[in-house]
Amino acid sequence: MSGPTRGGRRSLGSRLTLLVAAAVALAIAVCAATCWFLVRDVLDRQLNDSLNQPPLDGRTAAMIRRDCAEQPTGAEPPGPFLRLQQIVTAEGARCAQGWDAVKVVPADERVARVPGGRLLRDGVTESGDAVRVLTVNIGPGVAVSAARSLSGMDATLRVLALTLAGVAALGVLGAATAGRLVSRAALRPVERLTGAVEHIARTEDLATRIPVDGDDEIARLGTSFNAMTAALAGSRERQLQLVADAGHELRTPLTSLRANVDLLLHSENSGRPLDPGARRRLLAGLKAQMTEMSSLVGDLLELSRVSEGEEPVPGLPFHDVVETALARARLRAGEVRVHADLAEWYVHGREGALERAVVNLLDNAVKFSPPGGVVRVRLAGGELTVRDHGPGIPEDELPHVFERFWRSSAARSMSGSGLGLAIVAQAVRDAGGEVTLANAAGGGILATVRLPGRAHSQTGLMKA
Repeated sequence: MSGPTRGGRRSLGSRLTLLVAAAVALAIAVCAATCWFLVRDVLDRQLNDSLNQPPLDGRTAAMIRRDCAEQPTGAEPPGPFLRLQQIVTAEGARCAQGWDAVKVVPADERVARVPGGRLLRDGVTESGDAVRVLTVNIGPGVAVSAARSLSGMDATLRVLALTLAGVAALGVLGAATAGRLVSRAALRPVERLTGAVEHIARTEDLATRIPVDGDDEIARLGTSFNAMTAALAGSRERQLQLVADAGHELRTPLTSLRANVDLLLHSENSGRPLDPGARRRLLAGLKAQMTEMSSLVGDLLELSRVSEGEEPVPGLPFHDVVETALARARLRAGEVRVHADLAEWYVHGREGALERAVVNLLDNAVKFSPPGGVVRVRLAGGELTVRDHGPGIPEDELPHVFERFWRSSAARSMSGSGLGLAIVAQAVRDAGGEVTLANAAGGGILATVRLPGRAHSQTGLMKA
């Protein structure tokens, strides 16, 4: 995972390793630079403090004059950090102890002329060594200079810089190694997820699952992926079942249709045509079978697109949807009366799908109601009930009413595809609700649809 990938772009693991190494390198560089400057500052202060120990005063000047008179010039200079001393006059004359003298600059002469004058500077000796110089006025026209060599401090700082650079290099290498190990460990679940996705894309095996450990973001991603593949597998299974059920349901009318057509063709080809009555009955049967097949195909199409092609509408007035469905159902109700009591209720759903669901419930209620019967519809508090006074459904058949192509024993002699309640269940489920069917007290069926929503159209009101 650390090498470059196609197109010259590095992999995620490689970029993570580089990012960790760069961040650690920057942190180490900042710490090393801070350490170096702090040490330099400490050494610098120590060097400055040592220049005035012992204090530069008249006693120091007297000692220097004595040494100038007694010691020969050209003696070896002292070692690093040992103090060099000399007297400086306002005219630029100097008297140094018997070692290397510090070059006098005009600023030293000005200090000698100014009572209480004091100057700290960097300078050089006659032999070219770098020194730190402190010049202090000790009397009219006279100053004393003390100097310390900078070579020792510079050497210490060079060694410290090399040491810090080495530590920084080792730290960066260690950070890169640690980053590589951490990226591999952190991205191992991602590698498993990638492998599973590639396997599914290659084999279309939706049964593949990713092992999930813990509850971090990667684990949540794996759990979401497993849920997605399970949903896809369920959808595929339902599609296959729908195709199988549709084929099974179409086989019977197609077989009957083919038999009737063969009978007509045989009668025509054999020269023995059917009598007019039998021919009319046969053609009427063909028409009924074609109508049944058309209804079945239409219901299949409706079931396949009940959740597609229409965006959910927030704040959809469900009471208006029910009112529209009632108007359609009353046109086909015949002698059956439909009474409704509707209160306002606003939902988040697809208008066309919910209208078709309510129409199917009303059509079922009308179909099974006796002539002159009453279907009562009530919408209150997000609960829609449709009550008929038909024969009801046996209790052992109630768990199957929303299955595709299932028809109760009382309805098998009637027209229909067995998909109406399946369409209802899917539309209500897509809207986040639930639908139930139960035998009502006193006979008939009570269908109940519960949908989440609110009783007013204004947004922000509390939902029921």
